[in-house]
Amino acid sequence: MFRHMAALQQVARRSICSSARRQVDNKVPQKQKLFQEDNGMPIHLKGGSTDALLYRATMALTVLGVGYTLYELLKAAFPQKRD
Repeated sequence: MFRHMAALQQVARRSICSSARRQVDNKVPQKQKLFQEDNGMPIHLKGGSTDALLYRATMALTVLGVGYTLYELLKAAFPQKRD
């Protein structure tokens, strides 16, 4: 039993360690150039449409959260009277 487990561990280790590594392009210089150029756009929107979408979603959730918080505070400040 132990021999089978050891063989399985060796096969698993070999397939993970000896797999060919994928080459990844270095995109840092292009991103630095994009983010450092002076085009009048705020830094948090220079990433493109994804950044704009994330920014708008964050602002919408913030406004909804503040509104809900104010609603709950007002509801707690003026409790309903029980008859």
